[in-house]
Amino acid sequence: MQNLIGKKAPNFSATAVVNGGEMVENFSLEQFIGKKHVVFFFYPLDFTFVCPTEIIAFQDKMGEFDKRNVAVVGCSVDSEFSHWAWLNTELKNGGIKGVKYPLVSDLSKTISENYGVLAGEYDYDENNNGVFVGAPVAYRGLFLIDKEGIIRHQVINDLPLGRSVDETLRMVDALQHFEQYGEVCPANWHAGDEAMKATAEGVAEYLGKKA
Repeated sequence: MQNLIGKKAPNFSATAVVNGGEMVENFSLEQFIGKKHVVFFFYPLDFTFVCPTEIIAFQDKMGEFDKRNVAVVGCSVDSEFSHWAWLNTELKNGGIKGVKYPLVSDLSKTISENYGVLAGEYDYDENNNGVFVGAPVAYRGLFLIDKEGIIRHQVINDLPLGRSVDETLRMVDALQHFEQYGEVCPANWHAGDEAMKATAEGVAEYLGKKA
């Protein structure tokens, strides 16, 4: 695992499926620079169990992300053809039909590796043959990227642990509040709550009100 906070989001160009069925080559997060914040998340595999619950949960909240001018993009090590098939399978049959945001194909696993979420690594066996040790899929990594392309928040869950879309929205709100007002957001802060100045006096004032 690597810490990417404060660093430029690793760039890539890959095939993605957008709008629930359109294949787009050379898809890149660079298109959002200067325009939108981005929530870029990884999930292990198509046609699995926890993954569709997360993917559909993000789709269910797309109105909230749109209000905040945030692009949501998913990524796994599956091919674009697997993405397309899953996106065109009904929910009752284990599919994710109705999901419209982009799903990126990382068949080479290089995107997952560059973001530090690949659940394994390449190595050599006793005969000096290249092998992959571990699970050749991505952990449940999520990265909040600002309009300058800088990663401001990341969280990485193990494979069995689904993420909270509401927490992702809370992080978006906190970042956008800081960017707009210059105030920092204390523990358990939600949009509409009081924030504080990043000074000793500001902390004392905030905690004094809580006493």
